[in-house]
Amino acid sequence: MRHLVIVTGDQLDLESAAFDDFDPQQDAVWLAELAHEATYIWSHQQRLVLFFAAMRHYRDASRQLARSVHYHVLTADPAADHAGSFRALLEQDLPHLAPERLILVQPGDYRVLDELKGAAGDHGIPLDVHTDGHFYSTIDGFAEWLRGRRSVVMEHFYRAMRRREGVLMEGGQPVGGQWNWDTSNRKTFSRQGPGRIPEPPRFEPDATTQEVMAMVAERFGDHPGRAADFVGAVTPEQAREVLAAFVRDRLAQFGDYQDALWGGERSVYHSELSAVLNLHLLDPREAVDAAETAYQRGEAPLNAVEGFIRQILGWREFVRGIYWAHMPDYAEHNALDHQEAIPPLMWHGQSDMACVADAMGNVLERGYAHHIQRLMVLGLFAQLYGVHPYAFHEWHMAMYRDAVDWVSLPNALGMSQYGDGGIVGSKPYCASGAYIQRMSNHCAHCRYDPAKAEGDDACPFTTLYWHFLDRHAEAFRGNRRLTFQIRNLDKRREQGRMDGVRQRADELSARIRNDERV
Repeated sequence: MRHLVIVTGDQLDLESAAFDDFDPQQDAVWLAELAHEATYIWSHQQRLVLFFAAMRHYRDASRQLARSVHYHVLTADPAADHAGSFRALLEQDLPHLAPERLILVQPGDYRVLDELKGAAGDHGIPLDVHTDGHFYSTIDGFAEWLRGRRSVVMEHFYRAMRRREGVLMEGGQPVGGQWNWDTSNRKTFSRQGPGRIPEPPRFEPDATTQEVMAMVAERFGDHPGRAADFVGAVTPEQAREVLAAFVRDRLAQFGDYQDALWGGERSVYHSELSAVLNLHLLDPREAVDAAETAYQRGEAPLNAVEGFIRQILGWREFVRGIYWAHMPDYAEHNALDHQEAIPPLMWHGQSDMACVADAMGNVLERGYAHHIQRLMVLGLFAQLYGVHPYAFHEWHMAMYRDAVDWVSLPNALGMSQYGDGGIVGSKPYCASGAYIQRMSNHCAHCRYDPAKAEGDDACPFTTLYWHFLDRHAEAFRGNRRLTFQIRNLDKRREQGRMDGVRQRADELSARIRNDERV
């Protein structure tokens, strides 16, 4: 064998750079389903079905292209397992495969890359790590953009990417005369609610996916969620259907309502494209081009199209750059010294907090939640309570079907928990129950009052918000973006209104920690 192309579960692109010099007569492909990858964090059953089913479809499509594929499949029987880790299994295969070189496109997990480098080094086989052409920017290119900057702001990077790629540009200027329409992306629904919102496509599992579902249900049946409920996209063709349906049915309203919450609405106007993008079943250029074309045809307004493109061309590329620029040390950050474990209610979802119960219902049922549920409900709750930021990242990796390390770590540890102390975001995303009341209908059906910080009916978000500011006041005092909040905290302190909050917060934290219903 000349080249052995190693394909990881988040690199399912048949035309990736790994195949630029591929010769079916001399080269082969290697993929592996690993129990270790399913259990080193307690992965949601739907996440496992997504990855393993997409990998098996990729295997079959590769063989249709006359590529020789060495594929390790998991069964329901743990006794039949192959070696545990990527490194151990590859080292087991290398002696009899005997490739001259190993070929790999940059995976999305520093740990996996390190394991594969170790295996290649131990066997004295050269490992070529190719640039991942799936992304607009390269790791080296982002590092060059970072060099010499006093402040690292996503908006600056996003504008540079827009200019370079010519996206939503006209005569060197942004279409519509401004770069960012975020202030037009914050509408809430009226009391009548959103009405009927078209659902994203759901796919009847084929025989290959059904085999995976049965294996996951039997082998990993004690993991969160239900494999039997899986209806997600697992092929590039299905991924394009999800994109087409979003552009046709929901993109036009996405801009106005991307921050809105409504009880029982699982997707609202969000695209649900993150999973197929992160597994490389869909090229981000297809998504950006489709949205820009919809604007040019008058099928979607600028605030919707720009908001959607900003998530992909801006934020998605930015967090990947941050990940590789700061790893492996980034995972160790804990700027606020939070030490709490993930509370039990974030595993089982039982809570009297209407917003948390609704968001957790979405997560447990589908391994999904849109970004406001992630950031401003579940992430906010974990931050205010004081969860260790890396523990929150591990929970994020476990519970969301679209989670890959490069995207989860900066979003979960950094943006959501402020564990990096401001590398990703310049301030913590902290808010009281008033934010959730403003953006949703949850509080109207909740036993807690978002206006209260003390008493049995005080909203836990409001109580823990003031307690969070109180604990970190001196660290936040120099942050100009928190001046208003710290000033209000100081007034509360002067008025003697914090003693009751502290007592209530301590009681709440004990109840949460002991899995007493909150």
